[in-house]
Amino acid sequence: MDNKIVLILAIILPPIAVFLKSGANKNLAINIVLCLFFYIPSVVHAHWLVTKS
Repeated sequence: MDNKIVLILAIILPPIAVFLKSGANKNLAINIVLCLFFYIPSVVHAHWLVTKS
């Protein structure tokens, strides 16, 4: 998938972007918890995971 699309998804729906990049693992669970309680850290976490690889 194009990196630009995943970066946009990381802003709008961070768990979806994390799922597309790393699959269903602990990073997805962490991001879902962050998204439920704190939206901005969830976006930062998703951006970090998308740009790291």
